[in-house]
Amino acid sequence: QVQLVESGGGSVQAGGSLRLSCVGSGYRYSTSTNCMGWFRQAPGKEREGVAVIFRGGGAGTYADSVKGRFTISRDSAENTVFLQMNSLKLEDTAMYYCAAAPICTLVATQIRQWGQGTQVTVSS
Repeated sequence: QVQLVESGGGSVQAGGSLRLSCVGSGYRYSTSTNCMGWFRQAPGKEREGVAVIFRGGGAGTYADSVKGRFTISRDSAENTVFLQMNSLKLEDTAMYYCAAAPICTLVATQIRQWGQGTQVTVSS
């Protein structure tokens, strides 16, 4: 059974930091997790890409809204991806979802594998 399990969400004041983790398991084909990443969805808004990273690591690809504040990394051997979120803003409040796909994309409609989500709430 394919699973993506997130952890690390919570509540934090603006300017604070949080670190999200996601572990993928149960994949029949390793290409299913070629790319792993994070998306988010705020109430009343569409799900949007935050950051994605390919199996070999590297710098990752970020949404403009989080560049310079968020850092994505992964441990490919363990199918684990992390999102370090610094200088959090009120507008970062959302449900954050882990995602996996054969190719890297920030387009949510192109993703087929999702975690259950972890809530991030930033307050003033």
